[in-house]
Amino acid sequence: MSNRDHELYLRLFDGDKQALELLYDKYEKLLYSFVIKLSGDQTLAEEVLQEVFIKIWTHKATYDESKGKFSSWIVTITRYTAIDLIRKYKKHNVALKEETDVPEEETETTEDIVEWKEQGEQIRIAVKYLSEEQKQMVDLFYFKGLSQREIAEQTSIPLGTVKGRIRLALKHLKKQLSSQKGGVHDA
Repeated sequence: MSNRDHELYLRLFDGDKQALELLYDKYEKLLYSFVIKLSGDQTLAEEVLQEVFIKIWTHKATYDESKGKFSSWIVTITRYTAIDLIRKYKKHNVALKEETDVPEEETETTEDIVEWKEQGEQIRIAVKYLSEEQKQMVDLFYFKGLSQREIAEQTSIPLGTVKGRIRLALKHLKKQLSSQKGGVHDA
């Protein structure tokens, strides 16, 4: 977790509105995109975002640093808030897509997205080292927001292969980012 996120979170307890604004600015696009991907409903995404930040501001949702990254926590709060609101409105026509079928270990990919946004240029460099197949999966899944099932249908590749390529791409990206960090510090 970014120490900056934790500092901002702690400042919320002192009623620091600027800290809330900074967290909102940092996570708004990611969380909004996540809810759109989950539900396909823009109005719901806006409401979920508002609800999440109200929960954080009023301390109805509390973060425990010992249990994981702030980015994972806020995405989890967003996911559960979205599911609660979908159930509340009984929007049976709003599918939860793949997200509810993805094993818990794959939730980390959302953490990766947050970290990648923080690292910007390093990610662009790291992606260049992926195979064309992996680049395609990363582009479709993370940047175009398609579910794994949609990628499989669009590319005529078996779902298991899509999942494997995404996992392998993540592994290669993490390795490349680690070596970039090492290279920067060694220089």
